[in-house]
Amino acid sequence: MPATIREDALAIRKLIREAEAVTDEAMIACARLKQAMVRARQNPEVGVDAGQRALMRLSQAETQALSLSTSLLRVHDELSKIGRETMGGEEGSDTIISASAIADPEPAIA
Repeated sequence: MPATIREDALAIRKLIREAEAVTDEAMIACARLKQAMVRARQNPEVGVDAGQRALMRLSQAETQALSLSTSLLRVHDELSKIGRETMGGEEGSDTIISASAIADPEPAIA
């Protein structure tokens, strides 16, 4: 295999992992923010409905971050397939992603 293909593969591997880590950090930051917001409105001097719209919007942002994470897993899965085809499944080049991790979510039960 030409060195440039290997170099490209290594660079892509690094970048996809960085992108996945950024989405994980975004989800962690949203969770911390939500926790702080809910804790702040437990103050007796704050109305029980204070920040409800902001919480709803934050929940939407969390859903979008999770969707981004799932899409990146799909990208990672496709790149892994390309890597296997192009590089012949070199030792340590495979990333196994379960089908359930990239499946479309089931509709919520009302």
